[in-house]
Amino acid sequence: MNTEQLSLEHRLLLLRDEIKALEVSGLSPDILKEKLKQLMKERAALEDELINCVVDPANDYHVESWHGLRDGLLAAVESLHANLDKKREAPAPKEGLITRTFKAITARPWLAWITTFCFVYLLLVAVSSLGESFKLLFGGAESAKSLFAFATNPFMGLIMGILATAIIQSSSTTTSICVALCAAGLPIQTAVPMIMGANIGTSITNTLVSLGHIGHRREFRRAFAAATVHDFFNLTAVLIFFPLEMTFGLLEKCSKGLTTLCFGSGGFNLDSFNFMNVITRPTTTAFKQLFVATPGPEWIGALLYTLFGLALIFCSILLLGKLLRILLTGRAEQIFRSAVGKSPLAAIGSGALITTLVQSSSTTTSLIVPLAGAGLMKLRQVFPFTLGANIGTCVTALLAALALSGEGADLGLQIAFVHFFFNIFGVIIIFGIPFLRRLPMVAASSLAQLASKKRLVALIYVVGVFFVLPLICLGVYQLFR
Repeated sequence: MNTEQLSLEHRLLLLRDEIKALEVSGLSPDILKEKLKQLMKERAALEDELINCVVDPANDYHVESWHGLRDGLLAAVESLHANLDKKREAPAPKEGLITRTFKAITARPWLAWITTFCFVYLLLVAVSSLGESFKLLFGGAESAKSLFAFATNPFMGLIMGILATAIIQSSSTTTSICVALCAAGLPIQTAVPMIMGANIGTSITNTLVSLGHIGHRREFRRAFAAATVHDFFNLTAVLIFFPLEMTFGLLEKCSKGLTTLCFGSGGFNLDSFNFMNVITRPTTTAFKQLFVATPGPEWIGALLYTLFGLALIFCSILLLGKLLRILLTGRAEQIFRSAVGKSPLAAIGSGALITTLVQSSSTTTSLIVPLAGAGLMKLRQVFPFTLGANIGTCVTALLAALALSGEGADLGLQIAFVHFFFNIFGVIIIFGIPFLRRLPMVAASSLAQLASKKRLVALIYVVGVFFVLPLICLGVYQLFR
């Protein structure tokens, strides 16, 4: 048997493995058909070459070898065809009640937008209710400040922000709660690190999405890099701004200046024309009276009111995000495809716009991970889009701050501005300086390369960074406190 024949037979064996790999690839039937056609065409060409290469067709060894290869290829193709038929005949997964309801709502545009405004109103009421409930539960803003004294360690605020957001997988919920806490008396110095921690914690979602590609090494390497570049950007931003904030109070001073423009006597007063507060106050007052009238000690009613506010924030953000995703998915994809590939600034803008539309940076960044895994998007295109998503997610906290009134409303708005400045400054500094711009991409690529070779690294990274390390830090702090 000559060298050329051995090479052809080796290629046919590899081709058979590629066909078998398609069976478990998870690709859609249409894509599978196209790939199968290409492989079948290549197989036919290889067969012709191999037949021409066989010098003595009567040689039993050659004939046996050839028939073995041919039978193996045919078996692989038949198996793939059978799987395609099963996928075609398989019933579509059953949709949940909420998804079916939302699809029925979005079939009527006027009803969809009315429902959207209702959920936005619900979010505003939830934040306002939570702020009021904290004041009742802790006995006013001054008592609340003394209660929060245990959390004045900025490092612990950072850890709690990471843990809370990683558990509920929604930075919008965490930042909205921070707005309400600040209105109730939580010191801004403590809330700023919590906002930073929320930015780190929210990146767990798209990292988990990338694990869906773990069965295919090259796809997983690209997807994991696209996901973790968000993690490394947020970590880099915290490493830069956390020391600056602790030393100079940069974000606190910038946000305070802008808040003064909104509430200060020297400028206009946001409270005087805050129509959001006007429309939410009757509902908030009704809820407050309902829980205050709860039989038993006053703290029971206040506690129930607090739990109600927390549940209302979580549900309103969850339902609002789900509805907007169904309502705007097509439009968001159009914006994404038309803008991401044009320039970094267009990618940042599209990331911010899509996140504002769907009210979830986790959803926006998770959208791009499968495209990166399939090789349709490069890491240098994914990175600026991720930065835009960080900016777009600030809208939720700013919107929530508009629901606050009275004592502490200015502090609630200030922490919302802190979130905004943190992400804006992070994009300007990290993306604006070439060395810092490359740092998250290099770190994400290196980690993805290692994780594609040793899959356990990916699991250790996710569990370690988002859960184990923060819990260890929390335990050490409590031990030596």
